[in-house]
Amino acid sequence: MCPFCVRSQLTDMSDVTVDWIDEHQLQRLDQMLIVVDENDKVIGADTKRNCHQNENIEKGLLHRAFSVVLFNSEKKVLIQRRADTKLTFPGHFTDSCSSHPLSNPEELEEEDALGVKRAALRRLQAELGIPKDQVPMSAQ
Repeated sequence: MCPFCVRSQLTDMSDVTVDWIDEHQLQRLDQMLIVVDENDKVIGADTKRNCHQNENIEKGLLHRAFSVVLFNSEKKVLIQRRADTKLTFPGHFTDSCSSHPLSNPEELEEEDALGVKRAALRRLQAELGIPKDQVPMSAQ
């Protein structure tokens, strides 16, 4: 389950137009996430907006998510402060990177969790500027 859904204080995201939220964050609400059952079996897709509505979570709507924890050579962990423009938990400290694999062929691939690994690489690049070739697939 998405690490932020469990703690979300949002009850209705169907008409989110809050002026302090970054436009990019609002656009990401329309991304199609991978909907799964209790055993992580893919059963469909739905928008991030629908997947993160408490009403849907309470009805049992589950979707794939991941958390990345990065350590340096001194075994120090990288944590980040969520941007103030994030819809969920703005300004809170969290792991190195969290997000969702998208419902597309590249990120739906299940063998060796390859789809989730690709999604993690995508978000590490977008959030932290870490090039995909800097993180070997075996380290994920």
